[in-house]
Amino acid sequence: MTASDSATTPPAAPGLVAVTGAEGFIGSHLTEALVARGHRVRAMAQYNSFSSYGWLETLAPDVLDQVEIVLGDVRDPGSVQRLTQGAEAVYHLAALIAIPYSYQAPHSYVDTNVTGTLNVLEAVRQQEIPRLVHTSTSETYGTAQTVPITEDHPINTQSPYAASKAGGDRLADSYHASFGTPVVTLRPFNTFGPRQSMRAVIPTVIGQVAAGARTVTLGDLRPTRDFLYVGDTAQAFVAVGTAPAADVVGRTFNAGTGEEISIGELTRLIGKLMETDLDVREDPARIRPADSEVMRLVADASRLRAATGWAPRDDLETGLERAIAFFRDPANLARYKTGIYNI
Repeated sequence: MTASDSATTPPAAPGLVAVTGAEGFIGSHLTEALVARGHRVRAMAQYNSFSSYGWLETLAPDVLDQVEIVLGDVRDPGSVQRLTQGAEAVYHLAALIAIPYSYQAPHSYVDTNVTGTLNVLEAVRQQEIPRLVHTSTSETYGTAQTVPITEDHPINTQSPYAASKAGGDRLADSYHASFGTPVVTLRPFNTFGPRQSMRAVIPTVIGQVAAGARTVTLGDLRPTRDFLYVGDTAQAFVAVGTAPAADVVGRTFNAGTGEEISIGELTRLIGKLMETDLDVREDPARIRPADSEVMRLVADASRLRAATGWAPRDDLETGLERAIAFFRDPANLARYKTGIYNI
């Protein structure tokens, strides 16, 4: 091929990518975003006896035409090796995520979030896959010591969940340093939107109101969070998964809006958008141990913007309106248990 041929040859079409945790909240949105970009997706859903594919079952038929769904488990090395064969990139989202349950079952979090991540790293290393996007969490920072939080902020894990995620992060860093594994870590702040688990605060409030409640029960109303709409989170994954390697590989990136709101203020905003005067009550069962509560999180995502051009497109109110519309759909609301504390 001559230089002139090279200049006129279009870039290769996007190929096969693998996604762990694809059946979940963010994973299903990422799957849609990858298909929209032209990829074929091999999507792992955690094996279960119901043969449930989670939220992947709700995707449009034209999206699912480009998705190969496989049941497996990141805790099993063989499952991961089969998932990643032939992929040009792996997006690793599989994780146990609920902070309250991590107080009850910490061993499970280490198995999935640390050992599972090790299995993904080994598969990528052995198969020489060109890109691995590893998922971290803003919870690894703990309560903000300086704001906004940059990627250089100290790691301060205040729950077993956060500690298990930090363990996975350190493994990812070590594989890049030791073996040159082409890993990039994305650290989303508090993602929200349609399909989110009822264990998170926004679906908890919206779901209770959509089910007819006017008194909503929550935990501590004082902490502040940086809420990022799920569509923007999905695009952040795509951005670090497709950017030139020199710009992103071996680095960690925050994804957030740079704006914070307290849980109390957020609840009042949701009530306003749902045209409901809410009576908010704190439930002691929902309050974290005092030294475990992360009181303040707000992101500095300038590193991600500089490296990839990514920026959030949807503000908080726009995202909340979409989440409200989703939970007000009776078919969607029926999937949730709004009357109990979902840990």
